[in-house]
Amino acid sequence: MGDNHLGDFLRARRAGLRPETVGMASHGARRVAGLRREEVAVLAGVNADYYARLEQGRERNPSPQVIDALSRALRLGTDARAHLYRLAGATPDDRSSAPATEQVSPALRQLMDGYPNTPAFVMSRTLDLLAANALAEALYAPFDPADNLARMTFLDPAGRTFHMDWDRTARATVANLREATGSDPDNPRLRRLVRTLSEGNADFDRLWNTHIVRGKTRDAKRFLHPDVGPLSLTYQAFDVRDAPGQQLVIYHAEPGSPSAQSLGLLGSVHATRHRPAPRSHH
Repeated sequence: MGDNHLGDFLRARRAGLRPETVGMASHGARRVAGLRREEVAVLAGVNADYYARLEQGRERNPSPQVIDALSRALRLGTDARAHLYRLAGATPDDRSSAPATEQVSPALRQLMDGYPNTPAFVMSRTLDLLAANALAEALYAPFDPADNLARMTFLDPAGRTFHMDWDRTARATVANLREATGSDPDNPRLRRLVRTLSEGNADFDRLWNTHIVRGKTRDAKRFLHPDVGPLSLTYQAFDVRDAPGQQLVIYHAEPGSPSAQSLGLLGSVHATRHRPAPRSHH
């Protein structure tokens, strides 16, 4: 039968909703937190037996109308709704279902290097760092190696110190990875990564099973860097049009702020460390 990604997602989202949140009276003793299957079926206006078959994996191809109804019933945001569509195989023309590429084009590398005062990097759907400019390398210097944002957050000892809002970063990281399962659920790299993280960190395992889904768009981050101290940065993430699955992420500090000064200092510290030794003139 294979994995039942669709059923797992529906079950987890149902478990995360309280009856009062969706305007339903809570009748009788409840054995489990969250909504009952029958309640989701009522809210979505679908047959309860049909909904049960969806969760059990005996029905795998709901119509777009049913997917929309379930999205409303389960209070799904934009990213989670798109994820549900992909799990149901209902977006054959979606660009995000194209095979991912791990090669970063020379033109994109040049573009990133043209931002000397702001960290910029390209990452894959599975949060692997595929390319970075000098300042991004300096930013992530506390990690050894700086290879994958999820591994760095959950398994690298530097993660908890570096991320000043570690819990928030952890949730966002898991939500980004969970979105990748909708685009490519059988990706072997993703499976290996999730297995490694689940075995290596109980927090990851717990968060992974909540099925929260969110893509990277724009957010504020607070870092504590051993070379320059605290940094408050905002990032923007952009899809790389000619490389499905890749995202360009650019961080920036408020102009004139202490964080902007610290970023400048970080760049010069890193450049000094990596400057080649002067040749002797014998």
